[in-house]
Amino acid sequence: MKTTDKKVVIYQMMTRLFANTKSLNKPYGTLEENGVGKFEDIDNKALTAISELGITHVWYTGVLEHALLTDYTAFGIPLDDADVVKGRAGSPYAIKDYYDVNPDLAVDVKNRMQEFERLVERTHQNNLKVIIDFVPNHVARTYHSDAKSEGVKDLGDGDDTHKAFDPNNNFYYLPGLAFSVPKEYKSLGNNAFSTKDGRYTESPAKATGNDQFTATPGINDW
Repeated sequence: MKTTDKKVVIYQMMTRLFANTKSLNKPYGTLEENGVGKFEDIDNKALTAISELGITHVWYTGVLEHALLTDYTAFGIPLDDADVVKGRAGSPYAIKDYYDVNPDLAVDVKNRMQEFERLVERTHQNNLKVIIDFVPNHVARTYHSDAKSEGVKDLGDGDDTHKAFDPNNNFYYLPGLAFSVPKEYKSLGNNAFSTKDGRYTESPAKATGNDQFTATPGINDW
């Protein structure tokens, strides 16, 4: 039997930028000033156009909940510490909950997961497959899941923080040393923010994601 393999063609989008119609691009601008694309903006019209390009998969980047500086405390989401967040939108790879999605991308924050699920369904209806990023242990210093299932432990829960390394630990530690925010890092430029004070409490300090075993990482470390 002759079979024909369809070539895989992936369309990667930064989900928060797709369909954002605001063009102010203000440095450190708020969500209201600079705008943001939503799950709901990626509608059937957009997906049909993508499919007609010969695309087979859509890679939605920035879907998982990550550290950012929009206040969602009214929805039970803790406010992140500005001194360890990149910019206001944050890095889509500084995950703070692997079991939740980015509230910035939802029209109705309370129903953000349902909005994402509808996007997945629309994508499939347009004969496209879905890819999202999952990078284990690539997390924000503030990682804590409030959406995980019962019995699931957070990363770091149960770690022996007296050891720099242990095969059962989730993180590498610097016993006896407290984390220090890079002196040259000016979170949000000259803009004030309620959690911006040049300090972040973490003791013992954790090694950085780019393998810097120091409690005083540089501005380009992560």
